[in-house]
Amino acid sequence: MRYYIERRRGVTAHQQIVEQTKRAVRMGVLKPGDRLPTAREVAETCAVNPNTTLKAYRELDRDGVVELRQGVGTFIAGAAQAVAGTVAASESPLYAGLKQWVGRALDVGLAEEDVRDLVELILQECRESEPRAVEGGRDHHA
Repeated sequence: MRYYIERRRGVTAHQQIVEQTKRAVRMGVLKPGDRLPTAREVAETCAVNPNTTLKAYRELDRDGVVELRQGVGTFIAGAAQAVAGTVAASESPLYAGLKQWVGRALDVGLAEEDVRDLVELILQECRESEPRAVEGGRDHHA
């Protein structure tokens, strides 16, 4: 797992770590027993204070997503998928098409941030035009 902290996003670094971890579990990228990077590793790769990561990991522990094992590390909990959500990305019928689209977008030179912005824009347009289409983070047309 590699975290990406977006400073301009207006969301604290610790909350971004929590969100990214839960998303990775929900999408099946992280599975029970997987080890998360140490606070020091996250500090080095994301330029955040190690305490920021520890705060995020403690919140994830309280939410039942991870297990903190003193002196060993932080691991995805056995019941994490039930806590974070249930659909693994590979099980979604839309996954392959979306992966292909994102690959094409990156191939034509769009930055990752632009791809995210496009997806957010589409989600917003769907919410505005069809309020029931995107409800509770789940697409009911799938």
